[in-house]
Amino acid sequence: MSQTYGIAAPGQHAGEPHRPAARYLVVIDSEGGRIARLFTAQREAVGEFDAGTDDLVRLTGGRTPAHGATGPEWDAALAGHSDAERRAAEVYTLEP
Repeated sequence: MSQTYGIAAPGQHAGEPHRPAARYLVVIDSEGGRIARLFTAQREAVGEFDAGTDDLVRLTGGRTPAHGATGPEWDAALAGHSDAERRAAEVYTLEP
C-alpha cells in the first residue's frame, strides 16, 4: 500500500542557479503613486510592489536611505522615470 495518499511525489529539481539576491530597494514616484522596486547589485530589476504595503516597512525598518538615484549606474535601471522622480527617490541598500 502506498504512503502517498494518491499524491505523486515531486520530481527532481533542475539544478539551475538561483537568481541573484536583491541588493537595492528604490522607493520612487511613478504616475502619481509610489512604488518600491528591487534591484540586484548589477541594477537588474527583480521585483516591484506598491510602496504603501507593510512589506516596505519590514524591508526598510532601521535603515537610512540615500536620497536620489541620479548617478549613471541608475540610468538604465530607472530609464522610464523622469529626472525629478529620480532626484526624489529613496535608495535603500539591503544586506547581501
